[in-house]
Formats: sequence, C-alpha cells, structure tokens
Amino acid sequence: MLSAADVHSLLGYRECADAMRAALAELASGVAEQPLRTVHKPRDSAGLIALMPSYLGGAKAGYGLKAICITPSNPAVGLDTHQGIVLLSDAATGEPMALLNASAVTGIRTAAVSVVATDLLAMPGADVLAVIGTGVQARAHILALDGARQLREIRVAGRDWAGPAQLAETLRGQTTAVLQACHSASEAVIGAGIIVTATSSARPVLDRESVQAGAHINAVGACLPSARELDTATVEAGVLFADRRESVLAESGDYILAAADGAVGPEHIRAELGEVITGTAPGRTSAEEITIFESLGLAIEDLAAARCTYERAVEAGAGSWVDF
Repeated sequence: MLSAADVHSLLGYRECADAMRAALAELASGVAEQPLRTVHKPRDSAGLIALMPSYLGGAKAGYGLKAICITPSNPAVGLDTHQGIVLLSDAATGEPMALLNASAVTGIRTAAVSVVATDLLAMPGADVLAVIGTGVQARAHILALDGARQLREIRVAGRDWAGPAQLAETLRGQTTAVLQACHSASEAVIGAGIIVTATSSARPVLDRESVQAGAHINAVGACLPSARELDTATVEAGVLFADRRESVLAESGDYILAAADGAVGPEHIRAELGEVITGTAPGRTSAEEITIFESLGLAIEDLAAARCTYERAVEAGAGSWVDF
C-alpha cells in the first residue's frame, strides 16, 4: 500500500518521464494494450467516476487498473480534483502486487508525459514557460519542466492575482528558472515558447492572439467533451498531437468543440506521441508551427508509473505491506 507521500518520495519526474516515453512507445508498437476508459457521471453528483484498465507485455508485464473520481469543487476544500486508487497486478497470476494513491500517481505521470511531449515538439531554444492554472497540475508541471529543461523564466497565471502569487511564493527557491506571478493569461503567454493549460475551466483560458508562432502547448486540464481550455482559433491554427487518437476524438472538448465549429477534423491530429517516439510519424516540421499536445491521460501511463514506483518501494522496503 503506497500513500501519496510514499509515491512522491519514490517517483521522481525525470525517472517517470523515462517510464512514460517507454510506455507510449510500447503502446504504439502493440506491446501494451488498453481500451478507452469508462466514464460515468451520475445525476446530481458532485463529480464523475472513471475506470481505466491496461496491460503491458514483455519484461515489465503486468495489469493495471485505475479507479478515479474527479470532483471539480475539491480545490475549494483543499483537495485534489482527482481521488482514487491504482491497482497493480501480476501478469502471470493476476495477484494484486500494489495499491497506490491515484492522486499522486496522476499528478506526477501527467507532468512527466508533458515533459516527453515538450522534448519532442517544442523548439530546442524555447526557454520561457507559461503555466495557466494554480492547482496540483500547475505545480507539478512547473517542477517537472524546470527540472527537464534549461528555462530562463516561468510565468504563472490564474483566475485572479491571489492564486498565482501564492503558488509562486510556495515554490520560491525550488526552481532554477525565475518564477513570477502574472495578472492575466495573456500577460503570461505573450512571448512564451512553452505553454501549459492546467485548469478546471470549461471555457477557453487561451486565445490565438496571445500565442506566438512556434510555441508548443500542453493542454492538460479539459478532459470532458463539454469543456475546453483552447479557443477554436488556437486549435485550428495549431497541429494536434495525441496521447491516443481515440481519446481525443471521444473526450477532448478542445478538439470536439472546435470540430463542431467546422474548424477541424480527425485529419488535424498529426500523430500520437508514441508514433513520434518510434519514428513512424513526424513531430514538428517547421519553426513556425504551433504544436498542441492534447493530454487526456492513459491507463498505460498509470500502469507504467505504478510499476516504477512499486520497484522502488521493493528496493527501499517502503510503504505498508499487507499479506492478502
């Protein structure tokens, strides 16, 4: 049994990014398998529940299952929007191996996948990061990307001044790059070569006019067909990359709402990250392109992160051990 504190002490962003790169390549090559997640929103409920099974073959074979509840109002009471568990099971027998805090796993692996996407798609010299959002994912992305790239400046924006100011103060001294709070998303984004949208907003927080040519966007927050962080003009102007095509087509409000406006279609998705990693599809093709990674989160990412954490826990004798 691995608590949130256990996961954070055992799984680093850099190590997790390596595991995500391998998992996405394995998914693209057919070594890993997963269905589209099952999502249910009960009537009159505060949130929704999602079930995400997966299987990884080869030397790291195993089953994974994440059961996650997403409650948008949680930050108001000091909780992450994502609450649940990740179950890691033995591939040969199906026996449970580990049960992990899903909030911690999700936070780390989501930021780690954005590190992979940024490495693949951002301009090599991009050194200004703009983060829109002030919650768990904003914090994770700041730390993960600061540790992965030589950034000169990190800008944070939110609904108002208080959130970004508090986050910047909380992270003071934990980043190599200069970290500053901004009064608006447009102030943060202008001139930024790397952008992260990590909000719970159902309406666009980013508009085309603020995004410079050649920028790379990690769109992280919107995971429902009815919610979007990017306006139609930004999606139309950019080139889309997916963690999984079927996920974007079925779940991404950024894409679905832009498609409803007649601006884009399935052909607008150039590739999955795994295809870029394995060399079967191109990534960025020019310095002027705006690249957009639609991050919806995959079950295989949770499995790979859980397996990596489990291995570290075995080595360290960490966590609470239960004899089933």
